[in-house]
Amino acid sequence: MSVAYLAGLQPSEHPPDFGKYIAKANLGADPIQTLEEQSERMRTLLGALPAEKRLYRYAPGKWSVQEIIGHVTDGERIFAYRALRIARNDQTPLPGFDQDPYVVAAEADAREWSSLVGEWDAVRLSTILMLRNWPAAAWTRMGVSNDAPASARALVAVMIGHVEHHLAILREHYFAPTSGTVI
Repeated sequence: MSVAYLAGLQPSEHPPDFGKYIAKANLGADPIQTLEEQSERMRTLLGALPAEKRLYRYAPGKWSVQEIIGHVTDGERIFAYRALRIARNDQTPLPGFDQDPYVVAAEADAREWSSLVGEWDAVRLSTILMLRNWPAAAWTRMGVSNDAPASARALVAVMIGHVEHHLAILREHYFAPTSGTVI
């Protein structure tokens, strides 16, 4: 795909709270290629993480790396589901969700690392495969998410920006600047 379906995305296409994630997405790029490249960066990062840092929390009340990966996976599923519903022209309003109870209920810290990372890979691949098959008109279809108008393409931008947000947190708080790991 060489079409930049996210180019020209307007603030009227998403709930205001999503703007912080959309700002982190390259709206001029091919979103599928961006998702693929981002997935590779995530794999590189997770592959370089020492086992003893998987449960590390940089401050009280902050999530561990395993919890972050579980959260990013859950977020991808939810945003992809919302995007799919809107892309298929479903006009049923889609509610928001509170991320904190999801993280607690997921119990990611008790999971095997390979299972957690494998699930992330599978969910991201599923998102990519879904988007590859959307007709052009699906990208700009509008619906309601979090009590506000939202386009399918805005939710794709949110997925990209949400992962960028968490990659930045991982780089800043879990990897030393001198580690040599580039993500």
